Amino acid sequence: MSKKNSHVSETPATQFLRRAGVGFSEHPYDYVDHGGTAESARQLGVPEHQVVKTLVMQDDRAQPLIVLMHGDRQVSTKNLARAIGAKSVEPCKPEVAQRHSGYLVGGTSPFGIRKAMPVYVEETVLALPRIYINGGRRGFLVGIDPAVLVQQLAARPVAAPAPPGRCRPESRAGRH
Repeated sequence: MSKKNSHVSETPATQFLRRAGVGFSEHPYDYVDHGGTAESARQLGVPEHQVVKTLVMQDDRAQPLIVLMHGDRQVSTKNLARAIGAKSVEPCKPEVAQRHSGYLVGGTSPFGIRKAMPVYVEETVLALPRIYINGGRRGFLVGIDPAVLVQQLAARPVAAPAPPGRCRPESRAGRH
């Protein structure tokens, strides 16, 4: 059962958005372990394509980075590495992702992160009218205009989706 009318207490992500004067809507839902974006989209009644997952990855020099991808798509780490000029990119282990972001895996938001990291966004996310992205807690998404990702996070657009039907290489990563 969705918690559609619930108010969620402040998180570092919502504090960041409020300080920046960004308008957002709150979308709490009942968190399900390993439910991912399919479960949150189902509970909230929104297309999974508009639910954006936050993935904490690292390049070949072990430098962390954030990748924002449609919930129903996977990241091609090969295409991402090529797009950002790295030899390779791989998901961080959950404990490493948590240390970099300050968020629990399953509640990772790109807003209000502990450590400054470059942010990359799948370019087609920016064409959506509205996105739903983790608000800094498991079971909580915020609805925003996707332009906020570029305006507030300096997110760089990249073309890094894996072809449909590919395995989920980022499934181990710290993600929404």
